[in-house]
Amino acid sequence: MPVTVKAHIAYRFCQPTDFLLQMEAAPIPEQILTGPGLATSDSAHFARVPGQDDIGHRIWLRVNGDFTADYTITADVQRTLADIATLEALEPHQLPGETVPYLFDSRFCPADRFHSFVDAEFPDLKGGARIVAIHDWVASNFTYEPGSSIATTTALDSFVERRGVCRDYAHVVVTMARASAIPARYVSCYAPGVDPQDFHAVAEVFLADPSGEPGTGNWHIIDATKMADPAKTVKIGVGRDAAEVSFLTSYGMAEMLDKQIEVTTA
Repeated sequence: MPVTVKAHIAYRFCQPTDFLLQMEAAPIPEQILTGPGLATSDSAHFARVPGQDDIGHRIWLRVNGDFTADYTITADVQRTLADIATLEALEPHQLPGETVPYLFDSRFCPADRFHSFVDAEFPDLKGGARIVAIHDWVASNFTYEPGSSIATTTALDSFVERRGVCRDYAHVVVTMARASAIPARYVSCYAPGVDPQDFHAVAEVFLADPSGEPGTGNWHIIDATKMADPAKTVKIGVGRDAAEVSFLTSYGMAEMLDKQIEVTTA
């Protein structure tokens, strides 16, 4: 499924400032990228570094003054989708090593606080069936409300208030999945149908491969906002939560001047 992405950001830095930029789609097998790519204004430093799990890239920049970045690509999304409800979870001792960090608590995802809730709310469900139930519970009980959360809002905060934006929905799904001993990570992405259109966030969970081969599994996109179709979602990067995969992380004062995101299908 071809998806066209056009993104523009503009910032002002009042003194020389280092920041990480992560707004390019990840060049991974499930999405083939073509197009002009990224163009930035002048900077004193520009260096790419690998993204988390080698998915995508971050860019270190150092800028003093106004900065702009424009990004245009077409992504041919070739993701294999599965009937998640039919998939089993791997027992924790069977998990590949690279998935283990996604079982632990992180800054915005206090999974340890949710063990009793998921066991009481989904007592007879395991694996993919529990993930589908978590998705449906969040989708039914939360209200999508722009401006209702802030940069420090955690999954526990969102759970109490029952509202948020894509970031918050993803954090809650990730947290409940980890509380169920299912590895889960936060994914930044582009997706058509997001309203209002912006950088988007979804969850991704690791479940057993249908082949039944011991210790093998795959990551699957879960979006409780119901705005992102996994077949049309273009991944940017992954992390334990939003702190690790922000489109811009500044190590100094930064003023946003403009942001425009356009994501369309052919």
